[in-house]
Amino acid sequence: MSHPQSYEILLFPEPEESAAGTPAPGTAIRSAVVAATGDTGTSGYPRYTGDGMEADIDPASHTVEALLVDGSELTYGLTVRIAEHIGGTEAAEGYHGGEAPRPGPPRNS
Repeated sequence: MSHPQSYEILLFPEPEESAAGTPAPGTAIRSAVVAATGDTGTSGYPRYTGDGMEADIDPASHTVEALLVDGSELTYGLTVRIAEHIGGTEAAEGYHGGEAPRPGPPRNS
């Protein structure tokens, strides 16, 4: 396959939606490592699954085109960020919603 075999998907609260008692912006509230299934999702992009998440990810732009979390669509007020994993290391990051990929702060695993 020409696309990455796994990604880490991270869910973040949007800064505008954060209220008292919610995690600070930039703090992931959930993450999952998803692996390529070899299938194509309904969006036409490769399908990845794992840890309760199912995603169609465009490997060229690192954009999450479709996402189910525990079988449900993403709740408003959350954004998705992905990190490509090659041999268990972070290689690239991107954002949901068609935004151009941009680097994030370094993370310790």
